[in-house]
Amino acid sequence: MDLQAIETKLAAARTRLILDKPFLGALVLRLPMAAADPNWCATTATDARKFYYNPQYIDSLSMSQTQFMLAHEALHCALSHFARRQHRIQHRWDLACDYAINPLLLDDGLTPPPNCHVMPQYLGMTAEEIYPLIDENDQSDTIDQHLFDQDNQSGGGQQGKAPDKPESQQQQSGAGGTSSQPEDDGDQGGERPLDQPSQQRKGQGAQPMDADAGRSTEQQRDGDDDGRGEPTPSPLNNDERQTLEVQWQQRLAGAAQQAMQAGKMGGSMARLVDHLLQPRLPWRMLLARYMTALARDDFSYMRPSRREGDAILPSLKSSQVDIVVAVDTSGSIKTAEMDEFLSEVSALKGQMRARVTLFACDASIADGAPWEFEPWEDFRCPARIEGGGGTDFRPVFDWLRDHGRQPELLVYFTDAQGQFPSREPNFPVIWLVKGRDPVPWGQRVQLN
Repeated sequence: MDLQAIETKLAAARTRLILDKPFLGALVLRLPMAAADPNWCATTATDARKFYYNPQYIDSLSMSQTQFMLAHEALHCALSHFARRQHRIQHRWDLACDYAINPLLLDDGLTPPPNCHVMPQYLGMTAEEIYPLIDENDQSDTIDQHLFDQDNQSGGGQQGKAPDKPESQQQQSGAGGTSSQPEDDGDQGGERPLDQPSQQRKGQGAQPMDADAGRSTEQQRDGDDDGRGEPTPSPLNNDERQTLEVQWQQRLAGAAQQAMQAGKMGGSMARLVDHLLQPRLPWRMLLARYMTALARDDFSYMRPSRREGDAILPSLKSSQVDIVVAVDTSGSIKTAEMDEFLSEVSALKGQMRARVTLFACDASIADGAPWEFEPWEDFRCPARIEGGGGTDFRPVFDWLRDHGRQPELLVYFTDAQGQFPSREPNFPVIWLVKGRDPVPWGQRVQLN
């Protein structure tokens, strides 16, 4: 097998992506390529720093399938899958990430390689949305390896593990495979990118700069001196993960903007990228800011009674806040999520003089609603709330209009999949949205 021919094939596939699919091509261009030791890399892999590949596997793929794998690994990085797992089980998270990416690439006209799991029903969904839909006992292998965490074996890596080596040999080569180092794109803040060699990152997947000294170009291209390719890279530490997340988000935004201007970005990909680039506001902090701003004590300069004298002095006054809280009970909002939301409102209510009116509504307002809670009363969810039907937001707004209520704030907890009023009310509305559906007016806050 001619390694140089494999390198040429990868370079040609990358060039074709740049020309035909500039969004994916721009992302792939940011991911240096390196031939990996077949003992640990059965197919391809990424650690958000490089694209690792098994030369024999790449040799077995067609040109379109090679493009698929290049784009697959680049999207793992661009979508920050390496930084979004949090508390989730790694194997299920790895499957969810692949299920989120593969339908997008198939929809974009790329050809998946053999044994690649593609679930069309997951098209346009994020890994977080797919994760709870995966069976806990699903032991399917991912098509590639995700080298983000301490456990570096997932998917293809289960077919072969790297042999034990001394720590000094576990440091990866500074340049390998067909690495075509991208130029600094201005998103590093003047610092060296993590996918370049660095003296400050020994043992963290990057080799000291003097490690390549004395090595010939041919040796660098072949990886280790024994010709087996690069060893398993070290997992990301917290600093690397945070820095790479910022870098890849900037690259994602730049690539999307260029592709949209060229008119070469698919609708499904564009919608997902737009959702991921939306600012993530901490809804608890935002809700607290709104409620405390409405309820804060303030000074009044109103003219006092003549019997109190002629001087106008500032006096401290405190006002009671009228807040309406509405909860979508159509079935898409889980009980645990509703309890979490209501407990947050209850905690905020206890910090201020707030009168809270609680609605539960699916296609109509639930029996017994609304429930009124005065400032001195505990805010609690009724023992039983009927729901599970369709979603219509109009009944809550109609009730407020018919009863002459003008709240200082309405907070609606929903998935935003329903019928909205045709006109925006003349009081502020915050939509706490679970999911990705838009709202026609008011302030939308993303929950997940």
